[in-house]
Amino acid sequence: MKIIRLLILLSLTIGFFGCKDEPNNDAVEQIVDEGTSTFYLIRHAEKDRSDPDNTDPELSQKGLGRAMHWAEILSEVPIDAIYSTDFQRTAMTAAPTSVKKDVDVIYYDQSSIDIAQFKTDNLNKNVLVVGHSNTTPEFANQLLGVDKFYELDDSDNGSLFIVQITNGIASAQKLNFNCNCPD
Repeated sequence: MKIIRLLILLSLTIGFFGCKDEPNNDAVEQIVDEGTSTFYLIRHAEKDRSDPDNTDPELSQKGLGRAMHWAEILSEVPIDAIYSTDFQRTAMTAAPTSVKKDVDVIYYDQSSIDIAQFKTDNLNKNVLVVGHSNTTPEFANQLLGVDKFYELDDSDNGSLFIVQITNGIASAQKLNFNCNCPD
């Protein structure tokens, strides 16, 4: 009787493992999507508006203070990558966080970014992205896959968009941080 039970158990075990399906592409994609990626998106800090013809101004004094303020706000957040458009005002906004976290800034062009590749490159990372009043909410929407956010008012330099993608499902929130930075 014991031998019969063992034979039945053995045949069931062999049958179970022998009939195992090959993984399909959806299962492979699901494995790749597992984990959590968090994107912190901000607009550059206040720019120097003293020369209205300057298309690439530096930050104003208040903007420099805000850039330091962002570094302080993000001080407890582990940042794995920092992206910035290639403008002085965005690079200067990213710089204090870059120095504080010892993470080099990667420059990107919003008009030609491959969002799927960007997500893949930053899977399971915490990423800071510095952009502009129009590109920052647009980037957040691209990460989300829906149009949730709209262009920022020109005076809005304190919005923080947080997009989190967990196991392929995206969620987002928008926060605002005031800065009592001197002019």
